[in-house]
Amino acid sequence: MTSLPDDLPSLISEDDRDTAVRRLQEAYAEGHLSHEDLDARLHHVLIARTRSELVSPLASLPEEKAATTSTIGAAGGRIRRRGAWRVPRILKVESAYGSVHLDLSRAVIEYSVVDIELQLGTGKARITVPRDAIVEVDDLHTGWKDTRYKARRHSRLGVPRIRISGTMGFGRLKIRHARR
Repeated sequence: MTSLPDDLPSLISEDDRDTAVRRLQEAYAEGHLSHEDLDARLHHVLIARTRSELVSPLASLPEEKAATTSTIGAAGGRIRRRGAWRVPRILKVESAYGSVHLDLSRAVIEYSVVDIELQLGTGKARITVPRDAIVEVDDLHTGWKDTRYKARRHSRLGVPRIRISGTMGFGRLKIRHARR
């Protein structure tokens, strides 16, 4: 049996490609790239197979914004975010008991991937995500009731990916997609 060489190029993931596309779009929106330069660089990113092939199209771009982390906490009562609020890259929600309602349908989402970490004792949680968002709940551990979520069948490129993780004691998480 032949072993594989240790110096194989590392293949890019869907998240790597999405991040590269988002960085190019941001640079174009901020006036750092011309339309023609954006098209050429996007072409290279979309056909890239390894991480080293992403270096050239991303060269000379401004530094990426640092990821932001915010924590919302309450010992008891209600935690609610709705309307046009700015969603951080990482959102930690902590509550001993009470209800949590996060509505991201009209929120400003600047990142291609948003991590929401729930640390809830007792109480229900409801999260409304944008219509075409991709939702992942694989890293969420529930102690009493299962998560209620019906995944969308089709999603477009460039839509936010919402990853929900953490621990819920006694309560249920309901996730729904916005209708508009």
